Amino acid sequence: MLDQPIIFYVIIIVAIIALIFGAILGYSSLKLKVEADPIVEQIDALLPQSQCGQCGYPGCKPYAEAVANGDDITKCVPGGQPLVVKLADLMGVDAPDMDAETPEVKVALIHEDMCIGCTKCIQACPVDAIIGTNKAMHTVVADLCTGCELCVAPCPTDCIEMISQKPTIKNWNWKFDQSLVIPILNTTEIQPKMVVGDDSNATK
Repeated sequence: MLDQPIIFYVIIIVAIIALIFGAILGYSSLKLKVEADPIVEQIDALLPQSQCGQCGYPGCKPYAEAVANGDDITKCVPGGQPLVVKLADLMGVDAPDMDAETPEVKVALIHEDMCIGCTKCIQACPVDAIIGTNKAMHTVVADLCTGCELCVAPCPTDCIEMISQKPTIKNWNWKFDQSLVIPILNTTEIQPKMVVGDDSNATK
């Protein structure tokens, strides 16, 4: 059995060695610190952070670095034209028009009769657009789906299909001023009621 003085000296030596290595690591972290490019951080902050890979890069941060180095600013499908305008303004360039080259918008659809509830698609989805639990039927929240197709490959039963998203009032790109719609009043009631249009333009 070791004497107490020897154990005390061993503890002191170990503590001194730990302090020395800690000081070396602390100095190295400060001396060798790599400063992040501020423009990359600003670009990354504008990206949707869906990490879907549709731009051809493994995530939003690598794409931000590529854009900072001169890559095309129109590759982010979830961001669309609004993101292109923001990136162009940040980079000090003219925003290209994506209307002619916008890819078809698709969302995932799970055929519920084939779903076995393995949760592999849930794990693969970068935006948490798939809901369900183990051994229970899964479904896709279409409004959250970015169409990245990352959930298709892991599915063991091939029950996930990418379908075209039909335009609705919510996702249609309205390019006219709603206030210009001619207001229509229902005058059959005692109190006239607005049916269509902006009530600010209605005359009572």
